Amino acid sequence: MRASFTQLYLHYVWATWDRLPLITPDIQKGVYGAIIRESEELKCTVIAIGGIEDHVHFLTGFPSTISVSELVKQIKGSSSHFITHEIKPLKFFKWQGSYAAFTVSHHAIDNVANYIRNQPTHHSQKSIITTWELTPK
Repeated sequence: MRASFTQLYLHYVWATWDRLPLITPDIQKGVYGAIIRESEELKCTVIAIGGIEDHVHFLTGFPSTISVSELVKQIKGSSSHFITHEIKPLKFFKWQGSYAAFTVSHHAIDNVANYIRNQPTHHSQKSIITTWELTPK
């Protein structure tokens, strides 16, 4: 094989500081855009993003060129910087230091992506998947 080949999919979850409702509707699109831009810079294939006011779910094809911890650090750092310098300067915004990451099989991508895209509905109907919502409070 002349080039490396990987087929890795990861579902990440991380929360705002103290699970504060900081991802308000007026900034949600910008927050997600910042996360997507940095992920693409890091050679991830973005599949789905979603969440509610206090946390984000994110599904990507994961590159072999970076570690999970480095990828999450870069995404959280760059998106936080963008929020505090571009979207809401002088307003408090911070991510929690922790995160969760789950491997996803190729066959489960559509189900996981649908779960992620429908976060507000799952939370309002209490139909969440508990293990995927384990980010610390």
